[in-house]
Amino acid sequence: QVRLVESGGGSVQAGDSLRLSCHASIDTFNTIAMGWFRQTPGKERAEREFVAAISWTGKITNYTDSVKGRFTVSRDNAKKTVSLLMNSLEPDDTAVYFCAARKTNGRIGINVKDYTYWGQGTQVTVSS
Repeated sequence: QVRLVESGGGSVQAGDSLRLSCHASIDTFNTIAMGWFRQTPGKERAEREFVAAISWTGKITNYTDSVKGRFTVSRDNAKKTVSLLMNSLEPDDTAVYFCAARKTNGRIGINVKDYTYWGQGTQVTVSS
């Protein structure tokens, strides 16, 4: 059974940092791309915002414009984990953050429909 479990969310002040982690119980973890999305109140699952993604090798990453230079995505294939380091957090970063895994594709996807497996989400709240 595939499971993605996020951790590391919390409530912080603007300018602070948080590190989100996601452990994936997927046998083929080292062959698939992973992504991070976020969802704010009133948005449907299909409207989750792409945040960052990383290829199966970890050599290729992609970020939404609003987080470039502030967020860093990384992965450890031996530990089957993907992380999102978030620096200089802003109130607009407040959301539930979801870890996502592609089913068989090692290349990055930036759309919700590109990902098959999802975690339960972790809340990030940034106050001004």
